[in-house]
Amino acid sequence: MTEFRALRLHKTDTQAPHVQIESLTNDALSTGNVLIANEFSSLNYKDALAITGKGKIIRDFPMIPGIDAAGVVLESDDPAFKPGEHVILTGHGVGETHTGGMAERVRVPGSYLVKTPISLDSRRAMQFGTGGLTGMLCVLALLDSDLKPADGPIAVSGASGGVGSVATTVLSTLGYEVHAITGRVAETERLKALGAMEVLDRADFMRDPKPLESTRFAGAIDTVGGQCLATLIAQIQYNGVIAATGNAGGFQLNTTVFPFILRNIRLQGVDSVHAPAETRQRAWQLLSENMTPEQIDGSTRTIGLADIERTAAELIDNQIAGRILIDVRS
Repeated sequence: MTEFRALRLHKTDTQAPHVQIESLTNDALSTGNVLIANEFSSLNYKDALAITGKGKIIRDFPMIPGIDAAGVVLESDDPAFKPGEHVILTGHGVGETHTGGMAERVRVPGSYLVKTPISLDSRRAMQFGTGGLTGMLCVLALLDSDLKPADGPIAVSGASGGVGSVATTVLSTLGYEVHAITGRVAETERLKALGAMEVLDRADFMRDPKPLESTRFAGAIDTVGGQCLATLIAQIQYNGVIAATGNAGGFQLNTTVFPFILRNIRLQGVDSVHAPAETRQRAWQLLSENMTPEQIDGSTRTIGLADIERTAAELIDNQIAGRILIDVRS
């Protein structure tokens, strides 16, 4: 049976798993009806937590981490995917309970996959990755709520992160006035280059919010949660829409019923893990049409399997910004 290389995590008596690059066969992969010759994955913060043991991400050991992947179908029992087609994999517990993208082979159920848009290849797709998909799903939530550029400005919190950067760029490309909220004020010029009309310091934005602030925004995309989301709710106009994803700022939401009752505000949760395949396919297509990978080329770094453990530690220590691609063939 043909062997392939993979980075695999093994359980230890300590918090940190044992990280090893191994030669494996298909028997080491989780079940699925589509086998992929993987080309690129990416190193996300969630992956870094798993690899360093700083977070309880992995539930079953040994595990190949990697929450996304892009490559070419080798074998398929799913009529929707034929050998030779390029596909993208995100979500569904990949890299947590189902072997993930840090390997030269990936096997998953076809329902986990979408076809790569014709304007993208595997590398370009992983430049966007799960963060790009999530950002586009947030934008879709606003578009599908019939929120138009003429309705007023849109706030994007966590704008310097992967999800927020994509949302900022796509919204500005579509003609919306974007107000970027970030905890990294040093990113101001980059965010303006992505299309933000105004950049707000998150600490100042959240300071002493009132239940009913003056309405500033027609809608918002929130990637922070907690107090940041509560502050946004208080500043949304009548019939406004908020697409919320992630909870970097905390799980709790301390707000009042007044903005919701008086303004008919709609709060929509966005989770790329559980988004239906047709929604993910639509998001990838619109992402490929409204944001070029060249817009994030300058913040992209490419590594091989042997570099992952060290780079994960640097990512956890906040020494790295931007996208980290993994060429699993190198």
